[in-house]
Amino acid sequence: MNKFIQLNKKIIKCNKCERLVEFRKKISKVKRKQYFNEAYWGKPITGFGDFNGEILLVGLAPAAHGATRTGRVFTGDKSSDFLYKCLHKSKLSNQPTSVSINDGLKLFNTYITAALKCVPPGDKPSQQELNTCFGYFKNEIYLLKNLKIIVALGKIAFDACFKFYQDVYMLKKSNYLFKHGVKYKMPDNKYLVGCYHPSPRNVNTKRININKMKKLFKNVKSSI
Repeated sequence: MNKFIQLNKKIIKCNKCERLVEFRKKISKVKRKQYFNEAYWGKPITGFGDFNGEILLVGLAPAAHGATRTGRVFTGDKSSDFLYKCLHKSKLSNQPTSVSINDGLKLFNTYITAALKCVPPGDKPSQQELNTCFGYFKNEIYLLKNLKIIVALGKIAFDACFKFYQDVYMLKKSNYLFKHGVKYKMPDNKYLVGCYHPSPRNVNTKRININKMKKLFKNVKSSI
């Protein structure tokens, strides 16, 4: 746990990507109207959950008025509203909402993080920004000593997870294609699972729904 605390302190202090630093500061000053009286976190976002967990959930990046505002990954936005309904129904969290760092939320056997620690303009990080942040993400995976299964929430998160393995094992990308529900056994005997991102767009278009997500998490739990 001490190593996690040290890593998280480094993440929070990071100013390596000039474009992302400028954007997160701008977001924190030009607030969304309904949050005008709130003090935004406005710094990089660390992971959250059970340091001893066997399940890792990976998103792309913090949301502008979600995690960048609240200071906790997948907290305070519509994506988190849907995700935590599903996690709670799957008995992976103690409550169905994630609204602030003081809301009493706990994850069971699960840790959640983002491949990129700062919000990117238009939700589109550059490859250089992803590469710069990759060292933090890689260290999180190494520090999760009991990790058995990684769930990538969306294609970019999936690609970041695959990069971790590609760097170590020289895998062919064509053998590991993203789609919802796909499950690959990786060379270190962990599983990598693809999952549609719990975004409002995917929910509203019915690409993903609560039953599909519950089914995926049930499969994840049965793989442990």
